[in-house]
Amino acid sequence: MDRLLRRFLSQFIRRGSLRVTTAGGMKFGVGDGSGAPVEVRFVTADAQRKILINPELGLGEAYMNGEFVVERGSIADALAILLDQPDLLPHWAKPWWHLRYLVRHLKQFNPRTRSRSNVAHHYDLDARLYSLFLDADKQYSCAYFETQDATLDDAQLAKKRHVTAKLLVNRGQRVLDIGSGWGGLGLYLAEIAGADVTGVTLSTEQLQIANARASEKGLTQQARFLLQDYRDIDGQFDRIVSVGMFEHVGARFYSTYFRRCAELLSDDGIMLLHSIGRSQGPDSTNPWIAKYIFPGGYIPSLSEVLPAIEDAGLLVCDIEILRLHYAETLKAWRERFMARREEAVQLYDERFALMWEFYLAACEMTFRKQGMMNFQVQLTKRQGVVPMTRDYIAREEARLRALEGAVKPKLKLAGE
Repeated sequence: MDRLLRRFLSQFIRRGSLRVTTAGGMKFGVGDGSGAPVEVRFVTADAQRKILINPELGLGEAYMNGEFVVERGSIADALAILLDQPDLLPHWAKPWWHLRYLVRHLKQFNPRTRSRSNVAHHYDLDARLYSLFLDADKQYSCAYFETQDATLDDAQLAKKRHVTAKLLVNRGQRVLDIGSGWGGLGLYLAEIAGADVTGVTLSTEQLQIANARASEKGLTQQARFLLQDYRDIDGQFDRIVSVGMFEHVGARFYSTYFRRCAELLSDDGIMLLHSIGRSQGPDSTNPWIAKYIFPGGYIPSLSEVLPAIEDAGLLVCDIEILRLHYAETLKAWRERFMARREEAVQLYDERFALMWEFYLAACEMTFRKQGMMNFQVQLTKRQGVVPMTRDYIAREEARLRALEGAVKPKLKLAGE
């Protein structure tokens, strides 16, 4: 098995410098020798077998079980090499990919009950876990780095500002936030833009925190958060925004999603959709991510999203691609998590901490080395609702920045 592993890895890894020690003690190097060398070791023969059979699932499982260790460098360094090869997948993994692609719609079948259980799997974890690595506002989606040296908190504030600018929110307008998370964007829209906000989520943990934050800020009359599926929302809204939720809809429900948004959006309304996307066309969800992190999740390509938008009768006014912004966001999350890793072990256990470390590193390197990106799509129901040129975005951002400066942060006691 050692020789088979060496042969397969030598065929796949043609860039970088990876040095491997097998469970049987064999040592070999693969790659062209470029870059800093990374040294890894297989602890068990079973881990080698799993990676040879199904590497996309087996590598993550071996790492979180302590059967695959990085002895020089980090798991992020190892994944940077593995995800930067000429072939996206090893040739022996392609039959698994074809099988997953054939059944991907079954895996993404997300009716109401399944959607709620899928969300609970990830978002109803102990809230203290997310505090280990997110910014102070608990923004769990791609930040917007206006400069390369921006802090995570500054970049997440810039994201909220950028999104709000594209919505052209006027004071008192009704805004629907689909997938409102811990309430950060909704509270920004209410406090800074003066909107009347309704946020919906399927996470009970997020719901409690969002409403508590609204109460703490004295914004309960302007911002309310509900435990509700997007398919069950009633009313009319001047603006609709969705950030980091569309990845949980599933391709089979795209038409349902956009038709419902079209019904909820007023005739002069504006919608902004912010989602992770694929630059290389439709695909299937990584099996390790689907099993351990985001069951039912799927990252769409624009070629899958735009037909559903057109069928719903919505007009695309603007599309912006954010390329490396999520790579930088994930890097910041990973570094913050690693700095407080022992607290995650205390909350859960060592296996969970390894799993989370692998998740953050794998996602970062997928954005940094492969074709993942974020897209923001601005939608209306008729022409003439948004200006003809994009100059207004910078003007709106400047206006919002000035309003942010006028809002004084609540004083806190030391240690709060």
